[in-house]
Amino acid sequence: MGEEIRDLIEKINQDGIRAAEEKAREIEAAAGQQAGEILDRAGHEAENMLAAAREKIRREEENEKTVLAQAGRDLLLSLRIEIGAMLGRILEGEIREALPPEALFTVLSDMIRHGNTGESGDITVFLKKEDLEGLETHFLHRLREETKKNIVLTAADGISGGFIISYDGGKSCYDYTDRALAAYLGARLKPKLDRILQDAAKE
Repeated sequence: MGEEIRDLIEKINQDGIRAAEEKAREIEAAAGQQAGEILDRAGHEAENMLAAAREKIRREEENEKTVLAQAGRDLLLSLRIEIGAMLGRILEGEIREALPPEALFTVLSDMIRHGNTGESGDITVFLKKEDLEGLETHFLHRLREETKKNIVLTAADGISGGFIISYDGGKSCYDYTDRALAAYLGARLKPKLDRILQDAAKE
């Protein structure tokens, strides 16, 4: 009887050990499967995070390029405007210096003799006050004698250099002021200036 009990106990122990070992294997397999799934998820998440980071960097780089390109265009436009204004000021100054009373007399004499299109009436010349005084003092009599025309000189506050001339008593006018001549010359020079700026922007 004692022998049977020992065999029974041993059998129970062996069955328990097998069951425990089997359970341990099941737990180990389940743990391994879960670990694999966790690693897979972690790998996918890492790939997604890397892809998102790369996309964010790409967008930021594109945005930076766009911002830089816009800033470059704005700078070029500002530079073009500033250089255009500077060019206008330089041209106006140069034209004023090139047309003192002596030069005005020569230009007006030629224009009055050759520019009159047969209009009758006074020839009116609008100038700044200082040029008018110089012409009246030194050249008006001579100008009338040479051209055989009745010439009226009129001071105009809005003129800083050059003159406006009318062959029909003021009904129509031709503008040869420093501003008008500078605008005309500037319009001819600006395409070349634009090309210079565009070439500079490409470098």
